[in-house]
Amino acid sequence: MTQAPFKTAIVRKEHFNAAHRLHNPQWDDTQNAKVFGKCNNPNYHGHNYDLEVKVIGFCDPQTGYVMDAKVLSDLIKKEVLYPFDHKNLNIEVPEFQGLNPTAENIARVIYEKLRPSIHPEMDLKIKLYETPRNFVEFPYE
Repeated sequence: MTQAPFKTAIVRKEHFNAAHRLHNPQWDDTQNAKVFGKCNNPNYHGHNYDLEVKVIGFCDPQTGYVMDAKVLSDLIKKEVLYPFDHKNLNIEVPEFQGLNPTAENIARVIYEKLRPSIHPEMDLKIKLYETPRNFVEFPYE
């Protein structure tokens, strides 16, 4: 059986809850409040994040999989859900020490945590919903 000439995507949807504060330590309180508004609350605030991880590649002729869904699920749990879920991103997640945990940066960090475990010939796309109406995609091409 030969490999189909078209790529296929597998998407795993997950959910996690986390708190954060958007803050630039190089700015004073007035500038932070002006730029980040309620998201600059010194007592933090939380989101119910929805995450979509998309792996794009050719189906393996032996299995018919782009990637085993269980393997992808386990990887997301290990690299994202366990370290991020019900955490204060600013305080408890090392990747955000010195990095403002905006949705854009969270999506990039998730990508960087997953990318080494995804076959290099496969594409990886992250879509992170901070609210039902606000989401980011990384990388965006």
